[in-house]
Amino acid sequence: MITILIILSLLVASYFIFTNFYPSFGGDVSKERKTTYQRSKQYKNNKFNNTLPVPKELSFSETLSLAYKFFTTKVKNGRPQKDLTVHKIDSTNVANYKKGTRLIWYGHSSFLLQIDGKNILLDPMLGKVAAPHSLLGANRFNSEFPLALEKLNKIDAVLFSHDHYDHLDYETVIKIKDRAQHFYVPLGVGVHLEAWGVPTTKITELDWWQGTELDNLTFVCTPAQHFSGRKLNNGQSTLWSSWVIQSKEDNIYFSGDSGYAPHFKEIGNKYGPFDIALMECGQYNQMWADIHMMPEETAQAGVDVQAKKIVPIHWAGFKLALHSWTDPIVRVKAKALELNLEMLTPEIGDEIIVKDSINKSSNWWEKY
Repeated sequence: MITILIILSLLVASYFIFTNFYPSFGGDVSKERKTTYQRSKQYKNNKFNNTLPVPKELSFSETLSLAYKFFTTKVKNGRPQKDLTVHKIDSTNVANYKKGTRLIWYGHSSFLLQIDGKNILLDPMLGKVAAPHSLLGANRFNSEFPLALEKLNKIDAVLFSHDHYDHLDYETVIKIKDRAQHFYVPLGVGVHLEAWGVPTTKITELDWWQGTELDNLTFVCTPAQHFSGRKLNNGQSTLWSSWVIQSKEDNIYFSGDSGYAPHFKEIGNKYGPFDIALMECGQYNQMWADIHMMPEETAQAGVDVQAKKIVPIHWAGFKLALHSWTDPIVRVKAKALELNLEMLTPEIGDEIIVKDSINKSSNWWEKY
């Protein structure tokens, strides 16, 4: 018994030392900031909450059971058999681009958005693993990117949807923090950026339904049904969101991570119709369906937000669930056809022209 207690004490001590001194865990929300968050309708009982009472609080035994199932279940076709092909884009092409609004997919939920003469990064996560350390996660499906961030000389804005590791990455932020002009994040997420050396003057935190402007662009922080936290003791300490991005010519929706809920219709009624919606589709399971949509729900959510077309995201990047890596795209495509909803299926690095009706769409995943 004494030996077991010593081992447990060492593990707990190691965890706290690791989380307090390893930079990728980010910062913690101070008491002063918590006081300011009291004004948010989502902030109750010293934490942020969804509009509906989710996610369900798991007991310790339920958490252990879920972890055991996740790490011991063998998933057929859980990963591509080889690295995904990445279409490269030249830095000169990006610098000189002056045509219609376009998106370049970096895999998972990351995009370069070129709109109104500006370069905007959406959830830029170019890390090797979706974890605080490379030994704690499996490698992403693509080892290369359309254009290295070091070669992207102009970064006008960066938008993050929440603080999970597959969206907010320490190493990526370190690469862009000095060249990015401004960061836009939901309430609380700024503490991580500040911990990594981003000046507070370059960070704008927004609550749901709050908007801000960047020259001729409008960014609106809109609801999502998810959760947050980068370590065991700071869950729900920061807010999660989706984003509406508007110019005089274009209207774009970025879902972030979310379970299917009434907020999609509310956003559609308030800000739609959208020229294009980037919709979460992947890393789902019935055990956590309230925080990650099923593929069929992704298509329905596209209809709810009044999107003219959707691009499924949050897939083809990491293995973070128990489904095959192609299950999301196969199922959402079938449902989109049923709903008569236009859907684009770009490969990583493909150009997506927002107002173009003949964007590239194919079953490229079948060759893996």
